[in-house]
Amino acid sequence: MVVLPILFLLLGCPTSRAADEELELTVVDVSLLQEPRASCSGHRVMPPHPYNNSWVPLFRPLGPCSPSFKGAAAAAARTKPSLADVLRQDRLRVHHIHRRVSGSSRGARASKGSFKEPVSVEETQLHHQAAISVEVGTSQTSSEPSSGIHPAAATDGSSSPPVTVVLDTAGDVPWMRCVPCTFAQCADYDPTRSSTYSAFPCNSSACKQLGRYANGCDANGQCQYMVVTAGDSFTTSGTYSSDVLTINSGDRVEGFRFGCSQNEQGSFENQADGIMALGRGVQSLMAQTSSTYGDAFSYCLPPTETTKGFFQIGVPIGASYRFVTTPMLKERGGASAAAATLYRALLLAITVDGKELNVPAEVFAAGTVMDSRTIITRLPVTAYGALRAAFRNRMRYRVAPPQEELDTCYDLTGVRYPRLPRIALVFDGNAVVEMDRSGILLNGCLAFASNDDDSSPSILGNVQQQTIQVLHDVGGGRIGFRSAAC
Repeated sequence: MVVLPILFLLLGCPTSRAADEELELTVVDVSLLQEPRASCSGHRVMPPHPYNNSWVPLFRPLGPCSPSFKGAAAAAARTKPSLADVLRQDRLRVHHIHRRVSGSSRGARASKGSFKEPVSVEETQLHHQAAISVEVGTSQTSSEPSSGIHPAAATDGSSSPPVTVVLDTAGDVPWMRCVPCTFAQCADYDPTRSSTYSAFPCNSSACKQLGRYANGCDANGQCQYMVVTAGDSFTTSGTYSSDVLTINSGDRVEGFRFGCSQNEQGSFENQADGIMALGRGVQSLMAQTSSTYGDAFSYCLPPTETTKGFFQIGVPIGASYRFVTTPMLKERGGASAAAATLYRALLLAITVDGKELNVPAEVFAAGTVMDSRTIITRLPVTAYGALRAAFRNRMRYRVAPPQEELDTCYDLTGVRYPRLPRIALVFDGNAVVEMDRSGILLNGCLAFASNDDDSSPSILGNVQQQTIQVLHDVGGGRIGFRSAAC
């Protein structure tokens, strides 16, 4: 296990625009595709006190901090995806977001050849994603399954087995695998064994609110949903339902609305049971908990599989002085419903070692989408070209061949602590967000990529978000960043 000098943990706090001086930061190249280790080391930084907010640990579903991880034997048996597979999946995600922003049914121009591009490796679906463990339902005392909605059987008041759900800030409808199902591995959640489960009838207001996610009615008059994601590569469908959601031992969401997935098309990693949608749509977890915690949530993504981050609902205590904040962009009139559910901010500039890149402001006019599931950050072509040139000019390592769209790569063989330039994103309101050491390189390459033009929005990927608490405060109309949070 590599032990970092303690000084490294104190660097990188974004509070004000950096001065124009040549500085270099000693960093560790935490590769996306490094071999998983057998144990979880917990939190790198002491988790914040939740106060009146709901707080739960966050982990990577394929790593040893995941409850479904079964040790070294399971890790050895798990197929390791190639970088090409991971980036192919990422392109599908980027295309999906750009298509939603453009409102085009035929797709945006931002991802070359990515539309309906096949994905052959299941693990690419969730590799490097962020997940939490929650409980859904209330266990019955009786061992016999119930036969209807809201059964009269006595209950012991306990929750059902925990399920692992992936956080998705671009999703609107939470869903999880339910019994019965048509795919290889069902989740532990069986609605017939929960005394608090209910399926929405087709004439219910909840069903009518599904909008574009509605999928008709079944033979019993129950509301059906369908969610299509990632460039049409994955589809989930089933019954739109409600049950008790237990986020942690002290926080229960009564009547939590979600899709009970009984059919899937495409691959979804068996180490997770579903998606916890956090978008701005009326079906998302944030919308469902707004009356209790307010229209806000935040998360901190860990830098490695062997460490934990956290997920928090509500505005953190001390947010006004502990975070740098930028206004959350409001969608212009006529924006599609799909675009209106995304979280966006206005990126104004990029600095490398404290020097602002020469990029016209209009290049960033399309805004920047904050996304928990996109892996590498996408920039307008002009902005990426300037970043690439500045980064290459400051690197002192042997150049390596490009890897897919990652075109700025280096041979770091034998280099334990490569010295890299500091990279910071400057958002509206002078919110300067400096990338953590783990958010600069991916597999030895600069972890940024280019859109095809300057008209599509940037996307802030989860590699660049690592160790930074990202606050989505819809009620306050702002997005916040707190460095070195996990």
